[in-house]
Amino acid sequence: MPKIESIRSALVDCPLDSPAVFSTRRVASRQYLLVRVRCSDGVEGIGATYCGDRGGELCHLAVQQLLAPVLKGRDPHATEALWAAMYKEALLQGRTGSVMRALGALDIALWDRNARAAKQPLWKFLGAYHEGSVPAYASGGYYRETADEAQLAEEMQAYCEAGFTAMKMKVGGASPAVDERRVAAAREAIGPDRHLMMDANNSWSDVAEAMRFLSRVGDLHPY
Repeated sequence: MPKIESIRSALVDCPLDSPAVFSTRRVASRQYLLVRVRCSDGVEGIGATYCGDRGGELCHLAVQQLLAPVLKGRDPHATEALWAAMYKEALLQGRTGSVMRALGALDIALWDRNARAAKQPLWKFLGAYHEGSVPAYASGGYYRETADEAQLAEEMQAYCEAGFTAMKMKVGGASPAVDERRVAAAREAIGPDRHLMMDANNSWSDVAEAMRFLSRVGDLHPY
């Protein structure tokens, strides 16, 4: 039976050519944590998580100092038990944010390792609910200093031309009236049959504020 021998991690910082503007912040770079889990049979698994635009070192420390000791020497196939053990260990440091992102990256690496050991692609190892392909959506529609509804519509049309049947855009960073016009422009651009999702990035203060906005765009069929 293979055992987990080593766990390596690295933080990668990727500067953006054009800053991405959310409803609550402006992001000039993106940080990712990469982890590699190696077992006694020589099979490795790779996992990753997004760490925001700063503070990603916290995820790295969580992997190396908090969670890796829980995994070493254990059977990599016990994914559910290992997840529970890491979650239990995280009690004092926090079961949210950076710690949970680190836990997720390790969990992904374990599943990846087990799929490689079984000589199957991960989607098939997980049960292959969709055979041959996995649905995906395009994430975009960021705020831009010079952007208007026409530019947003062009962006959404490009996703359609690329073959996406679902896309996500940002809301919550402008007035409800402006965001309503943006959502309307996106819907018109993609047509009635594609899914349109909205991400407010924690900008709404409560459920009532969210519901007020949804009442404005309900006729545009958000997904």
